[in-house]
Amino acid sequence: MLAFDPIAGRLSFRTSATGPAATLPFSRFCRLTLTTPLQPALQIADAPVERVPAAAQEREYRLLLSGSNRQLTGRTAGYVETADGLYLFTPVDEEASVQRVFVPRSAYSRCGFGTSAEEVAATRWIASPGALLEAIERQHRMPVPLLGEAMLALGLLTQGQLNRVLATQTGDKPLGELLVAAGIISRADLQTALAHKMGYPLVDLRHFPIDPAAIAKLSHRVAMGYRVMPLLLDKDRLIIAVDKPSRAIKLNALHAYAQIKIVPVLASKTQILRALERLSSDVWSSHVSHRPAFFATTS
Repeated sequence: MLAFDPIAGRLSFRTSATGPAATLPFSRFCRLTLTTPLQPALQIADAPVERVPAAAQEREYRLLLSGSNRQLTGRTAGYVETADGLYLFTPVDEEASVQRVFVPRSAYSRCGFGTSAEEVAATRWIASPGALLEAIERQHRMPVPLLGEAMLALGLLTQGQLNRVLATQTGDKPLGELLVAAGIISRADLQTALAHKMGYPLVDLRHFPIDPAAIAKLSHRVAMGYRVMPLLLDKDRLIIAVDKPSRAIKLNALHAYAQIKIVPVLASKTQILRALERLSSDVWSSHVSHRPAFFATTS
C-alpha cells in the first residue's frame, strides 16, 4: 500500500514491488486488512511480553454489509468509528500484537459489538447490600475454586488464554506464575485472584448503592490514600472495597479513623478509582466530620 487517504476516500497500492501503482476508491472494497501486525514498543530486556488486555477489551463484532444479508464477523480489541469507516484491531500472536482492519462506511449498514470477558464476569458480581451481607456470611463456608476459575470470575483473562496456558503447563510451576511470566496478567491481578479464591466477595461498584453512613466513617483523603471505597455500614462494622488482599493487611490502621471494625471485600482497581472520583470530596464533606489531616499512602 502506497497511500491511504480517508478524506478523499481512496487508497493507492502496488500488487508487487515493481508493479504499477493503482488507485481504488473506498466504495470498491468491503474490508482492508494490513497483514503486517502492529507490534508493541520495545521493552526492557527480559521483561514479559506486553499483551493486549484481551479480557477487558477483546469482543466480537458483527457488520451487516450494505444491500445484502451478508455479515462480516470477527474479534477486535477496541474500535474507532469515523465518518469514513470503522477501524478494528484484531489481537494476533497470542495477544502480543494487533492486526489492523478498516471497513469503509459505504460497505456496511449496521454494526454491533459483543461483551468482553471482563464485562461478562461483572454481570455475576454483587450489586446490592443484601446480597453482599449474605456473601460475607457465606465467605468461610464456600468451596475453594480453582485459581483459573477465580480468574475467569474476575474477568482477568479469557477462556482461550486459560486453555492455552494450561496446555503448555509442565512441571511444578504454578498456573499463576505462568500467567504472570507470559504477561497475560499482572502480579497484582494474581493477588486479587488469590483473594477471590480465599472467599472474598466481588462487588460491582458501577451498580452498588453507596451507603452515606459508610462514607461518613472515612474522609475522602483517607479513602484515596488507602485506595478503598466505603460501601456499607452494618451495625458495628464498616464494609469497604479493596482491589487486592495485601491491601487488607494495612486496613487495621483505618480503625483509628473509622473507630469501627473493618470488613474488606473485593472490587476492581478501576472501579474503585472511578467511584472515588465520582463521589468527590464535596460529597464526602457533607457527611464526614473533621478528622486528622495526615494519611497513609499506598502503591
